[in-house]
Amino acid sequence: MYEYFLGQITDVTPGFVVIEVAGIGYKVLTANPYRYQVGDAAVKMYIHQAVSDNGMSLFGFYDADEKALFEKLLNVSGIGPKSALAILANNDHAGLIQAINQGNATYLTSFPGVGKKTAQQIVLDLKDKLNDLNVAVTGQTALEMPTDSADGALSDALAALEALGYSAREIKKITKKLEAFSQTKSVDTNDLLSEGLRLLTK
Repeated sequence: MYEYFLGQITDVTPGFVVIEVAGIGYKVLTANPYRYQVGDAAVKMYIHQAVSDNGMSLFGFYDADEKALFEKLLNVSGIGPKSALAILANNDHAGLIQAINQGNATYLTSFPGVGKKTAQQIVLDLKDKLNDLNVAVTGQTALEMPTDSADGALSDALAALEALGYSAREIKKITKKLEAFSQTKSVDTNDLLSEGLRLLTK
């Protein structure tokens, strides 16, 4: 079982990144691929390995606490890796834990793949059991994100939301707001994806 990889990011897509370790490129699913960039600097990525009937998948995380939060979510009945990843895509993990501790099931249903019953199960299983995790608003690697063209960054952010499981209807509802957001200041794909997740879960 892998704990973490230390290597170089060689590819970033809306749904996954490729990290090269000792000459081998690993496809790693991550909540927000645009936290990373292709570059020469070494990146430490914590890894969860999942084995299913369809094969093996690797999931990557910014730090050990984010990985631990993912694995705690997986222990909830009705939550699979894709749903857990979509929940973690919203970088406000402290807010997520607060919502769970307060029994705010309505907030939890804003994530794709989480219905009312599953949201209630998350509260039941995890309430007051996540306070030992050192989480806050995470989301940036030590690398500086490059400035994308506004149109390209927006397209990539929308594709990433779709990869996380949000429906075309949900994405369409926030597209104009994201377009306006992209024009107000210099933003990159990571900024747009974070803002999209904020709009979808508020």
